[in-house]
Amino acid sequence: MSMLYTSTIAAIATPLGRGGIGIVKLSGKNSVMIAETIFKRSGQSTSRTKKTERVAPIPLDSHHLYYGHIIDPDSKKNLDEVLLTVMLAPNSYTREDIVEINAHSGPVVLRAILDLVIKMGARLAAPGEFTKRAYLNGRIDLTQAEAVIDIINAKTIKSLELATAQIKGELKQE
Repeated sequence: MSMLYTSTIAAIATPLGRGGIGIVKLSGKNSVMIAETIFKRSGQSTSRTKKTERVAPIPLDSHHLYYGHIIDPDSKKNLDEVLLTVMLAPNSYTREDIVEINAHSGPVVLRAILDLVIKMGARLAAPGEFTKRAYLNGRIDLTQAEAVIDIINAKTIKSLELATAQIKGELKQE
């Protein structure tokens, strides 16, 4: 499978506002490298001397949940206590390497983490770009991409059930 995009994208994947958890999501070839640069697992030393040193020198395995902190490698400031998940290509929504950072959901902390991953080399994702990459990388078809929007916008259980059936391919014409 060839990657149709070379840039790593990032966005806040949850609505901004008050709540328990907010997610910053990355997708692309540098997602894991960025995560390894800014994520310190619980129990790791925090002493660093160079910006290029990775905070998480032990490889992050795919589809595992890790507890730790997001650390700005320049200032050494701890931005937040987080849970981090890596999903390696092709076993991810976009069929690219994906990292999801589950942080406290305050808008200030989520924007600070997003700004940090952009500083580390990601670019801000356009609206719908994660789903566009899933479509262009052959993970979902156009009908399923439309169903993603329908699931997000569902206002009733029946509309949610129809959109879920559509994303699973149950409503395709034979």
